[in-house]
Amino acid sequence: MQIIPAKRLMTGDRVHILPPSSALKSVYFSFIEENIHYHQPWVFLSLSELHYKYYIKANKEGTSRGCFIFHNETKELIGVININNIMLGPVSSASLGYYNAEKFSKTGLMSEGMLLVLDYAFQILKLNRIEANIQPDNIASLIFAKKIGFQKEGFSPKYLKIGDEFKDHERWAILKDDFDKRS
Repeated sequence: MQIIPAKRLMTGDRVHILPPSSALKSVYFSFIEENIHYHQPWVFLSLSELHYKYYIKANKEGTSRGCFIFHNETKELIGVININNIMLGPVSSASLGYYNAEKFSKTGLMSEGMLLVLDYAFQILKLNRIEANIQPDNIASLIFAKKIGFQKEGFSPKYLKIGDEFKDHERWAILKDDFDKRS
């Protein structure tokens, strides 16, 4: 599928980040359809036109920043990382959610994308802390967060509604200072 050019937020060796846009809606919907069984039971994604319009609106308003991770060579959408609940000022914090295409699992592309998104969040958005809440049974996501440099901070029973049920989550976070030490 042809990608309509948009301003890149960040570019790495193998991937780059584009913000969600109306022009990328069909690419995103195809991505969801191709990976729906891979994402569940961890995340349930909507194919609703109204939901996508709200997603674009939230990005424009600054309450969240969606980051579509694209492969530099093939231009395929390999994953999505959303920086949510952005709080500036003294709090300077956000939470994030992420999901990738099954065919790119264990290729390192999502790791490169996550590092670009964190760099964007810390350097451009000027955040100090990013939190990821992960279901305890989602072993792949827990390993991924730890590999990136997130630290486990605690446990939140019935923290977030996934599908139709509130699920327990582990709280993981990374601070700007700790991210900067990676370089």
